[in-house]
Amino acid sequence: MENIRRASHAGSWYSSNSQTLEAELDGWLRECGLPKSPDVRGVIAPHAGYSYSGRAAAFAFGNIDPTNITRIFLLGPSHHHYTPKCALSRATIYKTPIGDLPIDLEVIEELKATGKFDMMDIEVDEAEHSMEMHLPYLAKVFRGHSVKVVPIMVGAVSTENEAMYGRLLSKYIDDPKNFFSVSSDFCHWGSRFNYMHYDKKHGAIHKSIEALDKMGMEIIETGDPDEFKHYLLETDNTICGRHPISVFLHMSKNCSTKIKIKFLRYEQSSHCKSMRDSSVSYASAVAKSE
Repeated sequence: MENIRRASHAGSWYSSNSQTLEAELDGWLRECGLPKSPDVRGVIAPHAGYSYSGRAAAFAFGNIDPTNITRIFLLGPSHHHYTPKCALSRATIYKTPIGDLPIDLEVIEELKATGKFDMMDIEVDEAEHSMEMHLPYLAKVFRGHSVKVVPIMVGAVSTENEAMYGRLLSKYIDDPKNFFSVSSDFCHWGSRFNYMHYDKKHGAIHKSIEALDKMGMEIIETGDPDEFKHYLLETDNTICGRHPISVFLHMSKNCSTKIKIKFLRYEQSSHCKSMRDSSVSYASAVAKSE
């Protein structure tokens, strides 16, 4: 029986009009002007409203050569629903205004059989935006290719369980037909986020935020999940996709394929100059097989 996850954030976080959305995505992808590479096996990309992070996200999705890919693993954090585990979708189809993406029910069953995953209700699935914000780009880039999606909501997972899920999912990286879309924004700065780290040696507040984020990005590029964990403990940087990123780093560490992550774009929603300001940072990366 069909179980449809609606494009619940269309019309607010991004356009529900297919022509408008197509034109926006086309424009951003054209603007970033990146060559498509079959070595790109995954991306890290933001998940804010498209007016904020749509352009930055193109620097991740613009690298994808869809030719040999048949399955997309989508890893996103949970903003509203508490679970100490990873959760799988009960949906059979993810809708977008520019084309629908079928769920890979076979792999969902395979993962469910491990006993390590929760199942999320469709209401929880539709309330979460972190994976949905990747869907229009994925529908666009993979149009005309037969792909299925494996959505995994990564909860408030312990360090030990990040490693466990990484080991469990690592075998999927070794199949070159699989692709990985990891959803995260970077620093959420300001009193409304309860995070106001400011190192004056960098100058303006936004420069301090940039230095903090770029330190994290460089550590992610090393591929070392333990170093990334250490960075988060030291700085407490409010990277909302810390758990999906950590799981992906553990996956890369445990697979036979050599994966190299490289960040291609960094933006901030606004430039903070006073302690009354606030901003969210967006960073886009590709993960290539070497």
